[in-house]
Amino acid sequence: MPKITVLPHATLCPEGAVIDNAPEGKTVLDVLLDHDIEVDHACEKSCACTTCHVIIRKGFDSLEEPAELEEDLLDQAWGLEADSRLSCQAVVAGEDLIVEIPKYTINHAREEH
Repeated sequence: MPKITVLPHATLCPEGAVIDNAPEGKTVLDVLLDHDIEVDHACEKSCACTTCHVIIRKGFDSLEEPAELEEDLLDQAWGLEADSRLSCQAVVAGEDLIVEIPKYTINHAREEH
């Protein structure tokens, strides 16, 4: 089973985390939630928002290509990068991943102003 390394995030995972034996076929979001990393998911994992946006720093190419709907939503994500994915749609495959949770989501940006 692959390993997911989560880079430190000031609020959700201040020390970072290493998740050994992430189950293949499970979404990155579900793996993180199962390990008490409470990534926001306002649409309840239905691919209707961008609050679960993550950046896959390693292992991006092991993930299936994003669907057109996910790509359209990612265009609205705060801090979009070439290796961005919605964690509710990115399914763990056979490679280890390094995941960065952005500092803000669209929801946080709106709430802060």
